[in-house]
Amino acid sequence: MERGDLTNDEWARLRPHLPKSGKRGGRWVSHRRIINGILYRNRTGVPWRNLPARFGKWKTVYERHRHWSADGTWDRLFAAVLTDADAEGRIDWSMVSVDSTSCRAHQHAAGARKRRPRVSGRRTTPQQHRPDEGLGRSRGGLTCKIHLAGDGGCRPLALLITPSQWDDAPQFIPVMDRIRVGRLDGGRPRTRPDHVGGDKAYSSRRNRRYLRRRPIKHSNPEPMNQRANRQSRGSRGGRPTGFDRTIYKRRNEVERTINGLKNFRAVATRYDKRAYIFHGTVTVASTRLWLRP
Repeated sequence: MERGDLTNDEWARLRPHLPKSGKRGGRWVSHRRIINGILYRNRTGVPWRNLPARFGKWKTVYERHRHWSADGTWDRLFAAVLTDADAEGRIDWSMVSVDSTSCRAHQHAAGARKRRPRVSGRRTTPQQHRPDEGLGRSRGGLTCKIHLAGDGGCRPLALLITPSQWDDAPQFIPVMDRIRVGRLDGGRPRTRPDHVGGDKAYSSRRNRRYLRRRPIKHSNPEPMNQRANRQSRGSRGGRPTGFDRTIYKRRNEVERTINGLKNFRAVATRYDKRAYIFHGTVTVASTRLWLRP
C-alpha cells in the first residue's frame, strides 16, 4: 500500500458495494488496484497516460472511471457509503449548508465534440452529452461551478455541476432535492436536515417558500436590496425573515468541505472534457472523504 491508496479499513467499507460483473457478463478484475489508480489521478491531477505502472494499463484505469461515471456506478457507491455512514451515526444532520465554488478548466477540457447521445441497447448513457458540457466563460477563461450541500462534519451530501455563469439561487432546490440518504432497514430515505444555512446568494422568496413547505428551519441572511423592497411594500411585503446569527456562524463548515474537495487536484482544476466524467471525478473525491475515519 502506497501513500494515498485505500487502507484495509476503507477497502472493507467500499468492497461490498462494488459491481460484480462487467461487459458481456464478464467479471471485473483488480478492483482495488484500479480504484487506487483513479484516486492517484484525482489526488495528483496527472494525465491518465502518466499513471505509474503499479496500477496496470492506464487505458484500463481510464475506461473503468469513464464507464462507471456514465452508468451511474460512482453515484450508487456514493449513496451506499452515505447509507452506511448514517447507520453508524456519522452524518451531522443538525446543520447542512449549501454553497458553490468555481473550478478553472484546463485547456484540454475544452473542445468536446457535439454529437447525439449514443444508445446502448434500450438505454441512453446518462449525463453524457450536455449542450454546454458544464463549461462557461469568464474573464479568466473557461470555468465550471460545483454546487454542493455539506453536513456539519465538513463532508458533501449532494453535488451538482453547472457552467460558471449560472447563479447560485436557482440551483438551491436542485441541490437540496439530491439529498437522499438511504436506510439499511429499507425504510424511506432521509431527505430533510434539521437546519439549512446559506449565504446571501441563496436568499429568495422561492427558496424560502420551498423550505417552509417541507418544513426545514433555515438561516439565510437577507440582502439589503431585498429588505428595502420588502419594507417599501408595507404590510404586503410580508414579515421579516428569521435569522439566527449564532447558527449562521457554522456556515464555515461548507467552506471547509469545499477545501477538502479541492485538495484533489483533478477537482480544483477540471481536466475532463465531458461533464459526466467530471461529475464522476468529484463524486469519487466525495466518496473518499466519507471513507476516511
